[in-house]
Amino acid sequence: MGVNCSGFGFVHVVSVLPMSNDVRKALASAAHPSIDVELAPPELIGTTEILTEEHRLALYHHLPARAEGYNWTLVFSTSQHGFSLNSMYRKMYKLESPILLLIQDTDNNVFGALTSCAFQVSDHFYGTGESLLFTFVPHFQVYNWTGENLYFIKGNNESLSIGAGDGKFGLWLDGDLYLGRSEACKTYGNDPLTPTVDFVVKTLECWAFI
Repeated sequence: MGVNCSGFGFVHVVSVLPMSNDVRKALASAAHPSIDVELAPPELIGTTEILTEEHRLALYHHLPARAEGYNWTLVFSTSQHGFSLNSMYRKMYKLESPILLLIQDTDNNVFGALTSCAFQVSDHFYGTGESLLFTFVPHFQVYNWTGENLYFIKGNNESLSIGAGDGKFGLWLDGDLYLGRSEACKTYGNDPLTPTVDFVVKTLECWAFI
């Protein structure tokens, strides 16, 4: 923002930097030391059929640092873009952001994964230890990387896998984003994310932090 100081013949430039969540929280705590300030997640850009504020507050504290402070932007949903894994890949082409994959099955269980990068077709596993699995069944539970292997994400035209070991996948989806499976895997040391190993997708959403 430029301010013209009349009569002095120069322009003073004021540069306003955005305040980070950490700084805002520190200032608020200093002003009210007896109050534990919990910051709300940034706004949603897009319409969700799954996420509640309780879901968002729970997940917000497990985001990687590079996703904090960014709006949650819907990049793919089965309701808007159809039940197609290839469509999901196309919507994420050249996207550089962690991805929140959120699933609601036909029994209304909510679960999913937070991955370190967008999904893509690959012959090999990719991603980093920022990735994790989570479930809200019967209560919120997060499964972080165990360090046992590097089987974070692998996808082709027929399926998408997140977490693996001994032939089992932490979260697996077919090419139609319709049938899925969740088993205990070494990557995350997780329990199955759903009451039954196999599930049918009711709604699926992918959110980026951009």
